[in-house]
Amino acid sequence: MSRTCSITNKQANNGYAVSHSHRRSKKLQHVNLQSKRIWNSKLKRWEKVKVSTKAIKKLIAL
Repeated sequence: MSRTCSITNKQANNGYAVSHSHRRSKKLQHVNLQSKRIWNSKLKRWEKVKVSTKAIKKLIAL
Protein backbone atom coordinates (compact mmCIF):
# COMPACT_ATOMS: atom_id res chain seq x y z
CA MET A 1 0.00 0.00 0.00
CA SER A 2 1.40 3.40 -0.95
CA ARG A 3 1.72 6.49 1.21
CA THR A 4 -1.63 8.02 0.32
CA CYS A 5 -4.67 8.81 2.40
CA SER A 6 -7.55 6.49 1.53
CA ILE A 7 -10.17 9.24 2.11
CA THR A 8 -8.61 12.48 0.81
CA ASN A 9 -6.04 10.90 -1.59
CA LYS A 10 -3.31 13.16 -0.20
CA GLN A 11 0.25 12.30 -1.29
CA ALA A 12 3.77 13.54 -0.68
CA ASN A 13 4.70 17.11 -1.63
CA ASN A 14 7.97 18.15 -3.29
CA GLY A 15 9.91 20.80 -1.41
CA TYR A 16 13.37 22.07 -0.61
CA ALA A 17 15.54 21.57 2.44
CA VAL A 18 17.27 24.94 2.81
CA SER A 19 20.57 25.09 4.70
CA HIS A 20 21.93 28.05 6.67
CA SER A 21 23.96 29.12 3.61
CA HIS A 22 20.74 28.87 1.58
CA ARG A 23 21.82 25.84 -0.43
CA ARG A 24 18.71 23.95 -1.48
CA SER A 25 18.31 20.20 -1.85
CA LYS A 26 15.13 18.43 -2.86
CA LYS A 27 13.14 16.55 -0.23
CA LEU A 28 9.73 14.95 0.11
CA GLN A 29 7.21 16.18 2.65
CA HIS A 30 5.18 13.09 3.49
CA VAL A 31 1.57 13.06 4.65
CA ASN A 32 0.98 12.39 8.35
CA LEU A 33 -0.69 8.98 7.98
CA GLN A 34 -2.17 6.94 10.80
CA SER A 35 -3.58 3.41 10.71
CA LYS A 36 -7.15 3.50 12.00
CA ARG A 37 -10.10 1.14 12.21
CA ILE A 38 -13.22 2.76 10.77
CA TRP A 39 -16.70 1.27 10.97
CA ASN A 40 -18.23 0.64 7.55
CA SER A 41 -22.00 0.87 8.01
CA LYS A 42 -22.80 -0.60 4.58
CA LEU A 43 -20.73 -3.74 5.09
CA LYS A 44 -21.40 -3.82 8.88
CA ARG A 45 -17.76 -4.40 9.80
CA TRP A 46 -14.55 -2.63 10.81
CA GLU A 47 -12.04 -1.69 8.10
CA LYS A 48 -8.39 -0.91 8.74
CA VAL A 49 -7.31 2.08 6.62
CA LYS A 50 -4.42 4.53 6.37
CA VAL A 51 -5.89 7.98 7.01
CA SER A 52 -4.31 11.42 7.23
CA THR A 53 -4.76 13.35 10.47
CA LYS A 54 -6.78 16.01 8.67
CA ALA A 55 -9.22 13.33 7.52
CA ILE A 56 -9.47 12.02 11.10
CA LYS A 57 -10.43 15.51 12.28
CA LYS A 58 -13.10 15.71 9.58
CA LEU A 59 -14.50 12.31 10.59
CA ILE A 60 -14.72 13.34 14.24
CA ALA A 61 -16.54 16.58 13.31
CA LEU A 62 -19.30 14.65 11.52
